[in-house]
Amino acid sequence: MAETVNAAGLPCPEPVIRTRKALQQHDAVDVIVDNETALENVKRLAEKEGCIIDITSQSDGTWILSLTKKGVAKEVKGKAENTPSAQGQTVVVISEDRMGRGNDELGYVLIRGFIHTLLELDRLPDTLIFYNTGVKLAADDSEVIEDLKKMESLGIELLICGTCINYFKITEKISTGIVSNMFDIASKMTGADKLVMP
Repeated sequence: MAETVNAAGLPCPEPVIRTRKALQQHDAVDVIVDNETALENVKRLAEKEGCIIDITSQSDGTWILSLTKKGVAKEVKGKAENTPSAQGQTVVVISEDRMGRGNDELGYVLIRGFIHTLLELDRLPDTLIFYNTGVKLAADDSEVIEDLKKMESLGIELLICGTCINYFKITEKISTGIVSNMFDIASKMTGADKLVMP
């Protein structure tokens, strides 16, 4: 019989954390969530854990994700996740929609230049993480959105903080990257070989 995790009403990243703990102890887990962000976050965790996933929509506005381990990790976009390159994982963390302190107008110019320059480097980063006002750079009206879409097409992982885009009410404007959660963000940051914070 499957273990049940009722994650309805829980803030990010609790649904992911509780699901992960349940999967460490059980081969089959049913997870109840009540919003699409939690649904996607738990689904992505289950994919990483190599689970068979069955999703049922309920009349009360919740979803039940039935997760069953199959023991073989899936691959995402043609390459296994969390596989470090020969030079190690480089993670760039962008916490603001500007770069540096002092003059905000200059800061906006600098962050645009920084993101564009990343594409010209010989060694591309593996992951970009966006949180706080940094998530605004991933909105479809951002001046760097085309650069970010190009990065994603090159296989660079873009993690966008779901709590942050909900706070700024720009969820519908996010047109690139993965709407993520603090568990994934913290895991990427602590697991990086090189952490860059412009």
